[in-house]
Amino acid sequence: MEISQLMSKIDQITEKILRELTKDGRISNLELADRVGLSPSACLRRVQDLERSGVITGYRATLDRDAIGTSFVAYMTVGLNDHTKAAQSAFERSISLSPQVRECHNITGTFEYMLRIEVADLAAYKYFHTEVLGTLPQVNSIVSYIVMGSPKDERA
Repeated sequence: MEISQLMSKIDQITEKILRELTKDGRISNLELADRVGLSPSACLRRVQDLERSGVITGYRATLDRDAIGTSFVAYMTVGLNDHTKAAQSAFERSISLSPQVRECHNITGTFEYMLRIEVADLAAYKYFHTEVLGTLPQVNSIVSYIVMGSPKDERA
């Protein structure tokens, strides 16, 4: 089934399935079926259709950043000195190689990119800011936003 066909068939039960899987991607099919009001076989068919069609693209683990030593989180906006496709591509290639960058978004507005950085501490952040991002020839400006707390964070 193509994604356009599936999207037109997303009903309340499918929305419930997606909501439950977003909360807990490891939920058993039996529990999921019970929560959404379907038989286990009907629920499994729907989940498999969602996977095959590309609506569900994968399952991820939610990590405790303190436990793995990357609890310092910052967002950065980055302005480029050249607005060409070549400059954007070069920047994106460089950023894709940086393990500190957990997210990179091309955005509209004053800046071209917003990055989510996860590192151990302020010293590691300063190193990334100065020695990694600050050395890229495409970068014209950097503005940092240090995360002090996350009262709501629904990323997987």
